[in-house]
Amino acid sequence: MTLTLVVISLVASAALGLVYQSTKEPIAKAQMAKINSAIEAVVPEFNNQPFEESYKVEVDGGELIFYPAKKDGQLVGTAVKTFSKNGFSGLIELMVGFLPDGSINKVAVVSHKETPGLGDKMEPKKSNFSVQFEGRNPENFKLKVKKDGGDVDAITASTITSRAYCDAVERAFKALKEGGAK
Repeated sequence: MTLTLVVISLVASAALGLVYQSTKEPIAKAQMAKINSAIEAVVPEFNNQPFEESYKVEVDGGELIFYPAKKDGQLVGTAVKTFSKNGFSGLIELMVGFLPDGSINKVAVVSHKETPGLGDKMEPKKSNFSVQFEGRNPENFKLKVKKDGGDVDAITASTITSRAYCDAVERAFKALKEGGAK
């Protein structure tokens, strides 16, 4: 009986290892495609490979990744993959596109686990929440919800998610302003 259990365990472990090895590369490629798509969505048209020129900055117990977008060698924007751990359901990851003057071009949601029908309204395809950030410069646009004295209209019934979204955008802007963009 022990031998049978050992054989079954070995076969199951080998099968699990094979499945992991065969799916590791496609999962990595899908994640890279998602990141590239988010970069394209948040910065103006570019002709370099921002992914190849990316660099990381450690901040607040996590990391921000900067993707400089250039057209004919001239910086047209910087996409910043940022985060907030303060979402209603935990981690929220955003891609924020900044223009060279520091203003926000667009914001895309990379990942979240917020409540469907409430917190997930931060996604551009589900509501117009992210539109209020476009064209705004955080130097004179307070990245806090109005309830906290800021300029951002919160998502109805999702103030925590709205605060986390603002937190992530503000984290990206502060790092950019402190020399994150190269």
